[in-house]
Amino acid sequence: MEVHKTILDVIGNTPLVRLNKVSQGVKPTILAKLENLNPGGSVKDRIGVAMIEEAERKGLLRPGGTIIEPTSGNTGVGLAMVASVKGYKMIFVMPDKMSEEKRAILRAYGAKVVVTPTNVPPESAEHYTKVAERLARETPHSYVPNQYENRANPGAHYRTTGPEIWRQTEGKVDVFVCGIGTGGTITGIGRFLKEKKKGLNVVGADPEGSIFYPRFHGQNEQPHQYKVEGIGEDFMPGTLDMSIVDDVIQVSDTDAFQMARRLAQEEGIMVGGSGGTAVQAALRVAERLDEHKMIVTLLPDTGRNYLSKIFSDKWMTEQGFPVT
Repeated sequence: MEVHKTILDVIGNTPLVRLNKVSQGVKPTILAKLENLNPGGSVKDRIGVAMIEEAERKGLLRPGGTIIEPTSGNTGVGLAMVASVKGYKMIFVMPDKMSEEKRAILRAYGAKVVVTPTNVPPESAEHYTKVAERLARETPHSYVPNQYENRANPGAHYRTTGPEIWRQTEGKVDVFVCGIGTGGTITGIGRFLKEKKKGLNVVGADPEGSIFYPRFHGQNEQPHQYKVEGIGEDFMPGTLDMSIVDDVIQVSDTDAFQMARRLAQEEGIMVGGSGGTAVQAALRVAERLDEHKMIVTLLPDTGRNYLSKIFSDKWMTEQGFPVT
């Protein structure tokens, strides 16, 4: 019988799909790695398993313990799925701009969700990372995986996602385009692919308002609020190795959301704003390449997390975004 022992065994080996309609007008082939099809709905399922299993091996997390993590939602879901299977308690800290769907999903797994203000500086005691640190100090037998510093984050992608892309493209990938959040995905995949193929380019996709684009290009632009969830940051994570990255492309909320809606309506692929950001960046890369090149981009999470936002005409209009 072909039966998996637990839901955790289903994570990974996601399909690679050609984008046909949204890529009309550009010459290269653009392929999308559908991480939204992981059982928890995002690429973060991979690191949820990796971080917890490494903590268990090191004795940092023991039976009956509590997992505490600052998250935009997707890592929380990945960790919650692991915690449900393994029997850990969970507390997740999220900025208030994150969708209600994500909070509801975490609660459905049995987690406690603490919501913090989005518009506070990283050093503020109210910043979601600082609140998680405080809760960890106050909670006995707790463990904070800390996806922003945990080497198991990029390591999971170096061991799994990168090799999958290499195998699925038969080594023909020329450019990898990926949103930057913790930096673990772009670092792990990018490092693996660059070791395999000399001359391969790795391109980051960053929301307007995040720090990665201005930092990469030597600009002093200060971070400001943006609506895209799951990528972008107001600080530099330890899991990001910018030496892997050859370019960073900035994408507006409007362009990201319009592309996410187009992907659903034209390609049948339902992803969030981070996926829209990645595809917009991939299209801009494609404009300067010839037809013999192959671009792979990664779509991090499911659009079902954003039915009340990106896919709601009412919300889009209220936020000042055009509706098509």
